Amino acid sequence: MMVAVADSSSIPSNDKPRRTRRTRMTGAERRQQLLEIGRTLFAAKGFEGTSVEEIAAKAGVSKPVVYEHFGGKEGLYAVVVDREMRRLLDMVTSSLTAGHPRELCEQAAFALLDYIEEYTDGFRILVRDSPIPQSTGSFASLISDIATQVEDILGREFKSRGFDPKLAPLYAQALVGMVALTGQWWLDVRKPKKAEVAAHLVNLAWHGLDGLEPKPRLIGHRKS
Repeated sequence: MMVAVADSSSIPSNDKPRRTRRTRMTGAERRQQLLEIGRTLFAAKGFEGTSVEEIAAKAGVSKPVVYEHFGGKEGLYAVVVDREMRRLLDMVTSSLTAGHPRELCEQAAFALLDYIEEYTDGFRILVRDSPIPQSTGSFASLISDIATQVEDILGREFKSRGFDPKLAPLYAQALVGMVALTGQWWLDVRKPKKAEVAAHLVNLAWHGLDGLEPKPRLIGHRKS
């Protein structure tokens, strides 16, 4: 008795084994993937604790691919830092839309806390001491850039109240620095809630400015 052998061409197409096609990334897509992986690793382990081998392994590529896109770990780190600095500065700058100075203080505080909440990895990278020279600056220079935005607001307020507007840069640095350091603390504790943190920051800043003396004097023995 002859047994009929089915021709493979007669098998319904739905029953044929399928081969999984791997989609090849474009250069831009691969670069973005490496940036995201690097960002996550740098936030968790720091620059020194992260290796090119680990970045490449996470991306499923060989080490030369990382070097091809960024020239090495330093280049990747520099791009990650630059992106985060621009993002934070843009968030703060675009938030300053109110007319009343107190609300402007609230908006600036919320912008920084929003960034910490939404881009935690980025903030962890920014507040670390950079192990390599940065052409784009540092967290301290970023804070200075943000303070410049606040400086103009304070300058107008000082002038309207009869204070020396030349002191506005000093007070701007003090206010922005206060918010930034509080943000570093809040990054880990996450208590109280964001709105409450912002309210307390503005409470200290605003009422401190409200009771400002035009010519403050030291009360201790030291005068210089």
